[in-house]
Amino acid sequence: MKKYITKIAMVAILTITILSCKVSKDIEVPKEVLPENFRNQEGNDTLNTAAVNWKSFFEEPDLVKLIDVAVAKNNDLQIAEKNIAIANLKFKQSRLGNFPQLNAYSKVVTNRLSDNSLNGISTGQFLGQKHLEDYAVGLDLSWEADIWGKIKNQKKNALAEFMQTAEAKKALQTTIVATVSKGFYDLLMLDAQLEIAKKTLVLNDSTLFIVSLQFESGQLSSLAKDQTEAQRLVAAQLIPKLEQNIEIQENALSVLSGSFPDKKERESQLNKILVKENLSAGIPSQLLEKRPDVKSAELGVTMANAKVGITKASLYPALNITAVTGVNSFELDKWFNIPASLFGTVTGGITAPIFNSKKLRTQYEVAKVQREQAILQFKQTVLVAVQEVSDALAKIKKQEEQYDIAKERVAKLQKTIGNADMLFKSGMATYLEVIVAQGNLLSAELELATIKKDRLVSNVELYRALGGGWE
Repeated sequence: MKKYITKIAMVAILTITILSCKVSKDIEVPKEVLPENFRNQEGNDTLNTAAVNWKSFFEEPDLVKLIDVAVAKNNDLQIAEKNIAIANLKFKQSRLGNFPQLNAYSKVVTNRLSDNSLNGISTGQFLGQKHLEDYAVGLDLSWEADIWGKIKNQKKNALAEFMQTAEAKKALQTTIVATVSKGFYDLLMLDAQLEIAKKTLVLNDSTLFIVSLQFESGQLSSLAKDQTEAQRLVAAQLIPKLEQNIEIQENALSVLSGSFPDKKERESQLNKILVKENLSAGIPSQLLEKRPDVKSAELGVTMANAKVGITKASLYPALNITAVTGVNSFELDKWFNIPASLFGTVTGGITAPIFNSKKLRTQYEVAKVQREQAILQFKQTVLVAVQEVSDALAKIKKQEEQYDIAKERVAKLQKTIGNADMLFKSGMATYLEVIVAQGNLLSAELELATIKKDRLVSNVELYRALGGGWE
């Protein structure tokens, strides 16, 4: 009767223990952090430019070729591919968590017993031996029941980690696509500015020739000749500087493409590239799917939830079942004597932390704080993403106005150059007016090329900020 009551009490205690344990509840990603629209966004079109494949977004053949090589050969992208492979192997391993662990073993043990020990005396009397030998071979199986979802959360964490590495690779590719395209547009800008400098140098040479003739004839002073020569040197000095920057930019593009520095053959010209107009930013909620870094931050919350579940499950009792079977014998010739040498053992037990429970509780509390950090990191990532899109929209809008003004300024200065040259040759304008006009035109044309490049780059920034470039 007492034995029966004891069993009931043990079952009751176990039941109460299980009921008192609660599986950790996941916290959802706060989707309400997103605004309805981007600042500087015109209209509310759900069409998103980021949905366009980068080979369709960029229309210049030279640029498409550069990006294609960079995506295929960039070393950082290849490292990211290896990280994905590692995470995939970890995920596959985690999927085996619910399976029993089965190990095969084989052992031979020999003991030389003390003649003065009880075992030695007994063995000598009954077996007539001083040595004991033990031969065994068998299978050892162990299995932990996933009562509290510990193994389930381990698989969830491994899957999120695998997906996060994939998103990291996407984010890296969007950055590389954007960086290559920006570098390409920088290169075309430098090409255009080099041509402007060379053209200006020719114009300066023409003016200097006339000023030198007038100096030799006594019509102008040496001051006039010196100032005209100094103005010519402005354009002359600009040429090697631009050629230097072109080589450096070509080297940077080569490294991005996973190759040694080399010249980049190109037929594209900055003034012939059309700037895309009316690019659609879509709606902010699309960033959750398009932006790899936002998706990665969301997966970070998933991983944090899983780690909370794992650490909480460690606080609870664990049900373990073990089984051992095989053949065992004290004599070699009877080792595989079936069924006499067969043996088997099955054990089921519950273990609960006692002395290390405080350590496990601390790990659980730390995991909860880290989950709060992951949520804050997600919010911050979304804030930055929305800011980058809004910044790009602001640049696109204002740079268009700047370009129109700069273009008009260049047109007026080009007309001024023609008038000044004609008036100077007829003696109705001074050399100073001519070189000032030439200097102003040089500055205006260089600035116009820079603004044109900035407009192209701002479109790239919007494309990247929306999550384009990885598809």
